[in-house]
Amino acid sequence: MVKQKYMKMIRGIKNNTAKVWSVYVLRCGDNTFYTGIAKDVVQRVRLHNKGCGAVYTKTHLPVRLLYSEGPLNRSEALIREAQIKRLSRPQKEILVASDRAEVLPTRHA
Repeated sequence: MVKQKYMKMIRGIKNNTAKVWSVYVLRCGDNTFYTGIAKDVVQRVRLHNKGCGAVYTKTHLPVRLLYSEGPLNRSEALIREAQIKRLSRPQKEILVASDRAEVLPTRHA
């Protein structure tokens, strides 16, 4: 189901090669993970912490940025987001602890 949703979305995206998107992983207040994409990850995390982000994070505050990767074009970011969402929790723990993890400073609003 998730794969079909993302593949339909990706097919509808024009071939935009602008690499301005990032994929990110948050740790929520209840220790769950949330994965998303954004052009400005720091601003997006601020919105999540204000309760203006995704429906899921509104009820799992506060959130903390653990990992981001980019720059990617939108299509690449959506594909990578889907790949990360399919990982098991132990695999996500390894990913966020990896050398590729980019922890950006955020302030809880």
